[in-house]
Amino acid sequence: MNTKNRTSKVVRLWLATLAASALSLTAQVPDAPAPARPAPAPAPAGGKPGGAQPGQPSFLGKDVPSFDPGSEVLTWDGKSWNVNNNRVFQARFEKYLNSPEETSKEASDYRAILNAILDKLAPQNLTGKSLMDAFKLLPKASGYDIDARLCDSIADTVYSAWSAQNAGQQLAEATVAMDEERKRLEWNAQIASQGGSLSGPPSAKNGAASQQWSKDQQMSRDMKMHPYITRLAELVALQKANQLKKELNKLQTKIEFQTFMVQLFLQRRFQHVLMATRFYRAIFNDGDTKLQVGKDAKDLFSKSIGMPPTVSTLDAMANEAIRDVRESVQAYNFLVEKNELDSATKRLGEAFTIGEYMPEIRTLPREKKRMALAYAQKGNQLISTIEVRDYTLAEKLVKEMKAMAQDFDESKPMAAISTAKTVSAMHLAKARNAALSGDKATLETELKEAAETWPSNPKLQEVAGMIFSQGDVQAKALVDLDQLMSQKNYRQIYDDKLRFIAAVATDPTRQGGLKKVLDNMQIIETAIMKGTEISKAGNYPGAWESVEQAFEQFPEDSKLNQLRANLTTQAADFVRTIRTAEDMEQKDQVGSSLAWYLKAQKIYPASEFAKDGVSRLVKKVLPESEG
Repeated sequence: MNTKNRTSKVVRLWLATLAASALSLTAQVPDAPAPARPAPAPAPAGGKPGGAQPGQPSFLGKDVPSFDPGSEVLTWDGKSWNVNNNRVFQARFEKYLNSPEETSKEASDYRAILNAILDKLAPQNLTGKSLMDAFKLLPKASGYDIDARLCDSIADTVYSAWSAQNAGQQLAEATVAMDEERKRLEWNAQIASQGGSLSGPPSAKNGAASQQWSKDQQMSRDMKMHPYITRLAELVALQKANQLKKELNKLQTKIEFQTFMVQLFLQRRFQHVLMATRFYRAIFNDGDTKLQVGKDAKDLFSKSIGMPPTVSTLDAMANEAIRDVRESVQAYNFLVEKNELDSATKRLGEAFTIGEYMPEIRTLPREKKRMALAYAQKGNQLISTIEVRDYTLAEKLVKEMKAMAQDFDESKPMAAISTAKTVSAMHLAKARNAALSGDKATLETELKEAAETWPSNPKLQEVAGMIFSQGDVQAKALVDLDQLMSQKNYRQIYDDKLRFIAAVATDPTRQGGLKKVLDNMQIIETAIMKGTEISKAGNYPGAWESVEQAFEQFPEDSKLNQLRANLTTQAADFVRTIRTAEDMEQKDQVGSSLAWYLKAQKIYPASEFAKDGVSRLVKKVLPESEG
């Protein structure tokens, strides 16, 4: 692998491991979907599900995220998911694919200002004047809505650094003044130590007088020198304190600036990262660019990119991310022209994941984006049909996707479809044999297996019809009812309820089960009608919440699922906010969860989910409020 490709994968790896960032909706199909849902894999022996294993490094209290570029699977906190097929992020990416390109004069002017700032801060152009010119452009760039006031934040950080340096200069001047005072005191102390009485010492013959005279002279010198020595000690202590304060101010300012740069990088604002790193180098020109980050963050840098965290590392990774986004968009345009929509959609998903705010992403024409949207929607529909085992529709979708994208690999979904059809045919054959031999138990078992493998198999109806024709209408209805109940196909029971109500009139055992199904379906139908009417009024959050309440109780109804999926897209911001709040609450992050619930309540003030979440968290924080 050459250096260019390796660096590009490093950027994707680093961004994916931040989990803040996987925001794509690439059309994918399951690798090998089975007719029946597989059992969850057991946890490793001695492991702790959902958390870091002993000896593993941790990040934010969890195990360090890991990303496999080959399978595009992200693993974090004991969970794994494909970053290109995660429903959590579908709404955001789909909103982007439906949004118009940002080619207005305002957007062009904003990008021109950013380019001007970067040009003035470029090493070959950097002077004192260009530095100030770039600084003056920051408030102008911050006036555009797309900037999200980040340029103001950069300006504030730069200004704080300059202010700290001015304070450092004042401390240095104070140190020089104290040094001059120290020298003066040392001179005065030296003169005082040499001073003495004008009269000479007594005669050497008078030993006692001579000794007393020496003591008096020493005492006099000590009294004269004491103020100078005391003041001298105070000045030395002040000098040391000022020197320490200067170093601490500089270090604190550096740490704050570095933290801000890392924050910009995590937000994927790579142009702002470049501006911040160039301002940093211009302000702190001592050559020390090592990032003062915690051990967990340092380990994340080292394990993800194999390099220590420095300002140069951030700069290089931001530049590489910008280049990678640019090349991914170019690749997308080329692949679209070649009718290779499968690869094209993946490349656009990668580009959006890395650089959602880059000009190449924001200026991509909506007509081209919607080509990826149409293909991705087909892919998601294919996944859903395989999950519900509707292989007739799945086969039709595979053919449509192959017609849309010549590079679409239909081998995996077609293998799953063919396998399911074969298994269903085998069960039906056994059911026919059991019917001819009168083996009722085997007949019921094989029909149940055939229905679970492929519920919409047309031959299933043929075999059932042949068998039911042997009995009366009531017996046939009862068999139909039992079969549908075993399939959990309650909607079909509801649609044909009159026949089943008549069939169970003399069967009290089945009456209770049928009544429960019909009552539940009435609740579902009421929720669907309510959600539909609310959505017609444009209140998509309210409609989604109404349907979601029914979905939590009846998650298997296809019609309810379809309406919920549509409303989830239409109320994407509200749904994402509620889901984030619930996730934070499950992790016992009370403050963050409460903030997200309040944000959801701001989006939709009448939200019962947000109201209940706030109430739960308030009781958790203030137990006495329960009374």
